[in-house]
Amino acid sequence: MSSKILHQTVWDSDPELFEIIKAEKQRQLKGLELIASENFTSMAVLNCLSSCLTNKYAEGLPGARYYGGTQFVDQIELLCQKRALEAYKISADEWGVNVQPYSGSPANFAVYTAIVEPHGRIMGLDLPDGGHLTHGFFTPAKKISATSIFFESMPYKVNQETGLIDYEALLKTARLFKPKIIIAGVSCYSRALDYKKFREICDDVGAYLMADMAHISGLVAAGVTSSPFEYSDIVTTTTHKSLRGPRAGVIFFRKGFRTNAKGDKIPYDLESKINQAVFPCLQGGPHENAIAAIATTFKQASTPEFKEYAQQIINNAKQLSESLQSKGYKVVTGGTEVHMLLLDLRPSGISGAKAEYILEEVSIACNKNTVPGDKSALNPSGIRLGTPALTTRGLKESDMQQVAAFIDQAIKLGKEIGKESGPKLVDFKKSVHCGEWNSKVECLRNEIEAFSEKFPMPGYDCY
Repeated sequence: MSSKILHQTVWDSDPELFEIIKAEKQRQLKGLELIASENFTSMAVLNCLSSCLTNKYAEGLPGARYYGGTQFVDQIELLCQKRALEAYKISADEWGVNVQPYSGSPANFAVYTAIVEPHGRIMGLDLPDGGHLTHGFFTPAKKISATSIFFESMPYKVNQETGLIDYEALLKTARLFKPKIIIAGVSCYSRALDYKKFREICDDVGAYLMADMAHISGLVAAGVTSSPFEYSDIVTTTTHKSLRGPRAGVIFFRKGFRTNAKGDKIPYDLESKINQAVFPCLQGGPHENAIAAIATTFKQASTPEFKEYAQQIINNAKQLSESLQSKGYKVVTGGTEVHMLLLDLRPSGISGAKAEYILEEVSIACNKNTVPGDKSALNPSGIRLGTPALTTRGLKESDMQQVAAFIDQAIKLGKEIGKESGPKLVDFKKSVHCGEWNSKVECLRNEIEAFSEKFPMPGYDCY
């Protein structure tokens, strides 16, 4: 018996849902996407994600599955592992890789589960200073991340004046805290990390070095920023940010031998621990459609075209930073060496939340973000801006100058509205849509959308 719903497209079977999907496509096409963790993936990746691989369950690793019928997904996963190592020019004799994590947060938690054990000690960059939730964030009143619930975390900080990581203070704290693992990774930090310095600190205190390169993995693959692989024991990443792949995660782990503080050669025992932490400890069946998409992403990342793209990401970020600074804005650390920058809006007289809202209302997407010295992540003083997505659409340095001009216009408009609405965000939002303010917002939004629509968008035309 045939079933009609099995053979209908989503636009025929569920037009209500499809209209919402189309609206999101239009938002992406008409807007300027400056969220540093977002990108526009390729048609090849979308093909993989919507393929027959969605149907297949394959718990376990290639050659050791708990299900039959896995001969072809085994081939795909092994190909993905091979391409992952090739993308970062690392040897299979020295590195292994697990491509099954559903995303970056599960990948990080799998590493902690594998080698730290419950209530073991970890150190990561503090969230208000540019770190990530999964690196152990907590407040005096509450443990926010599961990492801080199941493990004991101690943050390291940036210098409050320069915004740069204070490696000397990190070393002093690590000597007192004695962590099992130190995380070299960021969510909002615009400078290249000193992995050699991290390695020296880890060796001093006998800790593993885990690099979370989620934001910069595309830049690392292209060779346009420093690589963590020379100095790290473990490297985790997402695949959907600067790498421009599907929403997924990957864990790289050292094989062979490491040298302890006494100079003794000790065999690494990370492979089985990490693989078992991913499955069966934390996950069930891997998403083989996503793994296929990761495989084709790593193939793309190994091309000269991708290297050119990654370099343009950095060029665009530097231009955006310089253009905003020329208009009087304060960029934390004074600039950028990667794909993102952080605007400190305290001198500009507008909060991060208000800036994010007015920018969104004129079709510029970014996110509010803490800056060094902020007391609350719920009321931050900055906004984070990133260039991977706009670079995918073909914007160059001259275009980023115009983007900076749009940002400046929107923030100045937001300041004017804020003078009338008062300090509360809820009142600010109401005022944006009232009277002459609404007209000014609409006028700027139309100008920005006309600019954005000139640039191509990968993927399907209407969804």
